[in-house]
Amino acid sequence: QKPSSFSAPNPPIYDKTYYKTKNMSNLQSLIYTNDGGYSPKLSVLDQLLVPHDKIYIPIPNVEAAWSVIRTMQIRGAPLIAIVACLGLSVDLATNAQTRTELDSITSKDDVLKFIFKKIEYLKTSRPTAVNLFNAMDELSHAIQNAGDTKEGIIQTVITHAEFMLQRDVADNKAIGNNGARDILENLPGHRTSVRLVTICNTGSLACASYGTALGVARSLFAMEKLESIYCLETRPYNQGSRLTAFEILEEKMPNGTLICDSAAAALMRTKGVDACVVGADRVCANGDTANKIGTLMLAICAHEHNIPFYVAAPFTTLDTKLENGDCIEIEERPANEIIETSRAPLNMPVWNPAFDVTPAKYITGIVTEKGVIRKGLGGVFDIQDFINQHKASAQKY
Repeated sequence: QKPSSFSAPNPPIYDKTYYKTKNMSNLQSLIYTNDGGYSPKLSVLDQLLVPHDKIYIPIPNVEAAWSVIRTMQIRGAPLIAIVACLGLSVDLATNAQTRTELDSITSKDDVLKFIFKKIEYLKTSRPTAVNLFNAMDELSHAIQNAGDTKEGIIQTVITHAEFMLQRDVADNKAIGNNGARDILENLPGHRTSVRLVTICNTGSLACASYGTALGVARSLFAMEKLESIYCLETRPYNQGSRLTAFEILEEKMPNGTLICDSAAAALMRTKGVDACVVGADRVCANGDTANKIGTLMLAICAHEHNIPFYVAAPFTTLDTKLENGDCIEIEERPANEIIETSRAPLNMPVWNPAFDVTPAKYITGIVTEKGVIRKGLGGVFDIQDFINQHKASAQKY
């Protein structure tokens, strides 16, 4: 995998009263309002402080959106994409400096260049998750086809970003239901409920609401088919112990249990597991999948114990431009993230990749809102064929 070093720097009709991530759980990864349809405001939950504090950070411009993404105050591939889009809409509509700069621009081409520069800046926040790039590209396409007026272009950004917010919630619920059904259909005959294992955080805090892999757990819970759920702590940022454990307790999921990352194999051997479900930041043409560091280890453990291993991710995470996992750019995080959370010597050298790549051979199925991708003849995934089958039904602007 390619390393990446950390360095700082026709709209749909829908109810405009919908802006908070609500009705799915008690958790809100973001709060978004738009009184009158022209004054968007965005705040995001500082996930570095969860579960002990719930502090919302205002996002008045693209610089603030870039910062909360880069510093992992918000994280999760779907949420990163949504915050980038909504942050851009807030910047263009209400930020005083941006509005002053726009006042000096008259031609449509120059307005588009101004916005595209902000879009390219947002793309530099984190490199591995393809959702961010796909969302920015979709937004770019939408405004290129917008009207000729400056305000019309800005309104297109706002409207389309809000559309993407709604779509994220609907897609996540479909992912949850598709994954739950597939797991249940393939349970051994003597099993009637599911003992689930997951890593990192793929729930309400990783998306606009509901979640992807943890959304599968939510759907199983709603069907009264979730027997237990184990979450790995997910070092070094502990998204599992801080965020997923928090969501499990908030949702009152049955027999929720936190384990060390290194305990997964022992859990499978001694207590029994029916399925592993993880999220994804990018799925390549052959099914190789980038996800939070530690996912590969979990997949190998599942393979050794004959446990089905599922990836749950939106359709937009499928990236057939990359042939396999060797082509994925892997973000490397600062050394202090490990040093400070492990009490290691301050001068100890550190290697801190944020993600790893799980080869397709370890993956049972890839769950999307369009359905579950399974291996065909020869035991290989044909991601492009799945995309071709469902592209026409993909909900585009």
